[in-house]
Amino acid sequence: MVFMGDRATLLETGRFVQRRVHEMENMADAAFAAHVTDDVEAVRAVQVFENDGTAGDPEPSRNAESTEGIESTESTETAESEVRHRRAADAGDTASMSVLGALLLRRGDLNGAEPYLRAATADGDRAAANNLGVLLHQRGYADEAAGWWRIAAVAGSAAAAHALGRHYRERGDEPGAEYWLRQSAEQGHALGAYALADLLEHRSDVGAERWLRAAAEQGHREAAYRLARTLESKAADDPHDAFGRPAADAGLGTGLPARSAAADDTGTGTGVCKAGRADGRKDDGPVAGPAAGRIGEAEQWYRQAAARGHRRAALHLGAILEQRGELKEAGRWYLTSAKSGEARAACALGFLLRDAGDEESAAVWWLRAAQEGDGNAANALGALHAARGEQQTAERWYRAAMDAGDVNGAYNLGLLCAAQDRTPQAEQWYRRAAYAGHREAANALAVLLLQAGDATGAQPWFSKAAEAGSVDAAFNLGILHAGRDEDRVALTWYERAAAAGHTEAALQVGMALLHHGEEQEAERHLRCAAGGGSAEAAFRLAGVLDSRQPPPGPPGLGEPMPEKTECEAWYERAAEQGHRRAQVRVGMLAASRGDLESAARWYREAAESGSRNGAFNLGLLLAREGSEREAALWWSRAANDGHGRAALRLALLAARRGELTEGQRWCARAVELGPAEVAERAARLREALHQELTA
Repeated sequence: MVFMGDRATLLETGRFVQRRVHEMENMADAAFAAHVTDDVEAVRAVQVFENDGTAGDPEPSRNAESTEGIESTESTETAESEVRHRRAADAGDTASMSVLGALLLRRGDLNGAEPYLRAATADGDRAAANNLGVLLHQRGYADEAAGWWRIAAVAGSAAAAHALGRHYRERGDEPGAEYWLRQSAEQGHALGAYALADLLEHRSDVGAERWLRAAAEQGHREAAYRLARTLESKAADDPHDAFGRPAADAGLGTGLPARSAAADDTGTGTGVCKAGRADGRKDDGPVAGPAAGRIGEAEQWYRQAAARGHRRAALHLGAILEQRGELKEAGRWYLTSAKSGEARAACALGFLLRDAGDEESAAVWWLRAAQEGDGNAANALGALHAARGEQQTAERWYRAAMDAGDVNGAYNLGLLCAAQDRTPQAEQWYRRAAYAGHREAANALAVLLLQAGDATGAQPWFSKAAEAGSVDAAFNLGILHAGRDEDRVALTWYERAAAAGHTEAALQVGMALLHHGEEQEAERHLRCAAGGGSAEAAFRLAGVLDSRQPPPGPPGLGEPMPEKTECEAWYERAAEQGHRRAQVRVGMLAASRGDLESAARWYREAAESGSRNGAFNLGLLLAREGSEREAALWWSRAANDGHGRAALRLALLAARRGELTEGQRWCARAVELGPAEVAERAARLREALHQELTA
């Protein structure tokens, strides 16, 4: 078994951040903006606008919440209306006092608004009571504000009930909060429904989805976004709804596509120990697939929220569309999200541009994202500069990724140092990433230690990486134990890696099962490995199938050439991948069918690759066609590589030409090489040539 490192591989970033988001994402909904209300019955002149905030934005200040959703009164018509309301209010009209108080409150004139609101409240105006509560809350009198909200809520104000519910939740009184939020939500108040859903979700109450849906259906964009996240999370848990789940690294995630343009170690032959894929992925979740079931509904809610300016919804919508192959529209939503300040969208847009061949534009967006603290974008820039040979710049960006909290930065620094034969530095960075939980770094560190002869130090890191889910580490543990003749333990690790889709591990399991006579089970593993691209597995699978069928005879006169069997198809697949023994076997099967042209082509390919059997068989075909001179050249190559029958053919050819001394020389070579039958014939021929020479 040969252990190989990951030296020549540099991470081309974990293509896009598909992180599992555990936090609540309780985004601002400008809750108190809607508290400044004007009930239709009391005041018809003032329209109230709700502001549900922007996902990912910091919580607005309470003053901003209280004024942001209030309609402007700067137009001439509104100014004239204000004059009329002021006259009526000064004359004691309750409705006008309420309207004027709301207008002044929107303008931020708290001193001017308060007397009018108090006067209207004294006359029983519930909108004024709610707005007075908003005013007092802005001034820091939370308890007095709650008293007025209670009065308005009891009188039937949904906005006041919402404000009161929020007040109780801030005080830690969840039963009181739920009561008033439910009152607001059941009256059709979107912010009340959203706040109630947030409270229920905090308690893991299944009723949260109902109220999220209610708020979303009324146009609440944050509710639409969170409803989409809920539906997507459920789809991830439901195999009938989850599409495109990664075979490895699958967890519950965000629905964002896993970007892994990692350089992939692929060993040739069997028993190759790898340092692992330079994989920048986080533990990713199922990605969105066809618009069906919950995923399809989630897409619609993402679309609704994104259309209203929700930048994270635009990000997730872009991810769904990209996974479905609708790259143009995905790019538009990524662009919308990125322009709104979403660094992950800028990173994703960069990858779309790179895949489209516009590397320079991709770098611009990666730079923007990296400057905003996106570690994946910094990794992408590092990989870009590394590919250009700009090692110092690459290292700077990898360090930036590491500083941004992305452990892949340390791993990539290790890869960069390993590629430059800076082994001590590579070990240092691998250790840093491995201690932070990076499983492929742990595997790479173990390979590095093993290459240095420290098998004892390597094994714990292989084990740690394998237990964390590194398929390569599991395979490497198999090699490690096989090297110690601990075949049973080795097989256990090979089986574990094979179950996760590791091609070479599946080959090793198949070969072990064949050795123990378990042909059916061996065939299953060999099929997996062959399907994964292993030429050796394809060859061995073909051998298993070949052993079950009688050798084909040449077609009868006038009969069509028989069709290729599955066995021959697998031999051909291996042959096309450069497997020399498979090339010889394909040539033999073609010759048995009478297809000498194909036979010669495959024999020649094998011979030119160094196969002595291919050279010998090609010589036979050429001699049969009368090209003895060229046949002798191929037999000479085969004989010099240790092929006894080729040496015997050369001896016979020399004898026919009368070159007796040359014939004796090749006879001696054939006797030396064997096998027994060839050695016996060569000895008799040598004796005959000797007698001829001494006669």
